[in-house]
Amino acid sequence: MDGADAFAVAVEKGKQTRVRVDPARGAVTLSAWAEEWLERRVIGEATRCNYEGFVRNHLVPSLGRKPLAGLARRDFEKFVKGIYRGGAGLAASTVNDRMVLVAAIMEAAVVDKRITENPARGIRISRRGAVAVDEDAVPTPAEVDLIAAHITPQFRLAVYLQSGTGQRPSEALAFSTECRRSGFVRIRWQVSAKAHHEDCPTPFVPLKHRLEKECRDIPTALFVEQEIDAHLRRWKPVPVVFTGQKGKRIRLETFFAPRQPGAGVMPSIASYGYQFKKACLLAGLVDLDGKARYTPRSLRHFFASTALANGVPCHEVSRWLGHRSVKTTVDIYGHLLPSAWDRCRDVLQRAMRPVSQDATS
Repeated sequence: MDGADAFAVAVEKGKQTRVRVDPARGAVTLSAWAEEWLERRVIGEATRCNYEGFVRNHLVPSLGRKPLAGLARRDFEKFVKGIYRGGAGLAASTVNDRMVLVAAIMEAAVVDKRITENPARGIRISRRGAVAVDEDAVPTPAEVDLIAAHITPQFRLAVYLQSGTGQRPSEALAFSTECRRSGFVRIRWQVSAKAHHEDCPTPFVPLKHRLEKECRDIPTALFVEQEIDAHLRRWKPVPVVFTGQKGKRIRLETFFAPRQPGAGVMPSIASYGYQFKKACLLAGLVDLDGKARYTPRSLRHFFASTALANGVPCHEVSRWLGHRSVKTTVDIYGHLLPSAWDRCRDVLQRAMRPVSQDATS
């Protein structure tokens, strides 16, 4: 059902239910209506910033131009799937929380008699199980190098931190001198979703599923060490002081903090994602529609699938990725282990039909 069909259906349903909906009132765009809705809300400043950021960065680019009456349920189903799996860096819980906001925006349009029903009501991401990664979403080693070569130099190291240690985008952007150890990196922080705001008091927050004092260690290959050295030769770490969750003042010598006087903000996942997409386009890594073939999350998939395919124990990879359980790792990457099929065939063949010494001589 396209926008025109959805509009026609909405008008017809209005007739059948005797709800009078003026077609002109439903013609306002979602972008304009969301802005109006937000202006009328009496909410805290931090909440307003979160809502406005989500609407501006995600909702408007995807659906903002569509009229309210032209929006169908499948539009929001496609939207929620896209922002969850499309590298936006949002957890399922965050996506579901923001969809409550979207549903409230659309419900207000129902109350205001602009549409007859709410197409966003009840739409959410299921967290019953992890989604297996698509093999086409995993770049090759040569493609990882291409992305690193075409991305803005400031973010080159982030590409190799992700592909070489499996860090989430938010974790790579929080990389500091304290992370670097002999033969491994110690990850303790990730950038806050509000880190790019000048007035953000806590640009760094604890890792996903972890408390402030918790961390995880990940072994580093030589090429990762070399990329860190190359980054440091070009840019010195920038000190950032912030207040932790327990009120303690913390200082980090950060690798990706702004270096221009007066910038005063951390790079966001969105700004990194934009540069990543741009690098894919410049490198020719595009799909049939001309869109970037990979997202920052693809580099995390590269790390995990490469390690697992070469015999690194699944429980170790799971711990390095920061997954809650090994089951999550198996659900996402278990099907990318064709070598395990060959081992299984050989083991069962030797057990059931062992080749005799005479047959091999």
